[in-house]
Amino acid sequence: MGSSYDRIGIGYREIRRPDPRLESLIADALDGARSVVNVGAGAGSYEPATARVVAVEPSAVMLAQHPGLTRVQASAESLPFPAGTFDAAMAIMTIHHWTDFRAGLAEMRRVAHRQLLFTWDKDHDEELWIVSEYVPEIRDLEHARFPSLREITDALGGGEVVAFPIPHDFVDGYQPAFWRRPQAYLDARVRAASSTFATLPDRVVEPAMRRLEADLASGAWARRHGDLLDRATVDYGYRLIVRG
Repeated sequence: MGSSYDRIGIGYREIRRPDPRLESLIADALDGARSVVNVGAGAGSYEPATARVVAVEPSAVMLAQHPGLTRVQASAESLPFPAGTFDAAMAIMTIHHWTDFRAGLAEMRRVAHRQLLFTWDKDHDEELWIVSEYVPEIRDLEHARFPSLREITDALGGGEVVAFPIPHDFVDGYQPAFWRRPQAYLDARVRAASSTFATLPDRVVEPAMRRLEADLASGAWARRHGDLLDRATVDYGYRLIVRG
């Protein structure tokens, strides 16, 4: 994915800001870790402030946006560190970009005593409306590239799975963040910061956005989804997995 994020990663950090609620959940899971490797580090979101962090990222564009002092251009499947180098290894919304997730998880187990991943449960029932009603092509793309939670925990040799319902004002602008703010999907900058939207061709995305714009203007979206406006969070299947 290095070359892909070299293309879509420009300006990524402006939209993909760490949300304090997810940040707190991850910090609690990393409590006590003095050294951490962040695999698929991107722009450095959710790294613990109290630990020595090494950022690993295949994309030069993403690494250039990372504020850390120790940055390594490498892939998850081949981490350039001796066994047991770190107290913990973290991977936040990145496993679906790896070419071999089992090899990447094996590497996380090799170099760190504790592993933490934030990912999506593709077997979760409730589907984001932008997928079900406007861009169903996202469904096939996501189901093809995300491993199941069972596959992840089997590869890790276990792990605790914690649900993370998405708050309505979630500030990390990835795909489900705007479930109660539908107009945000019309912003090309928001879509560019989502690897799913950025991967799909314009001939798929642009007509869908025109339909959404029309539904917002006519009130059709509000008639279908007015109940969402009263909800504080929705569980769309995002999960934190911790082992060790």
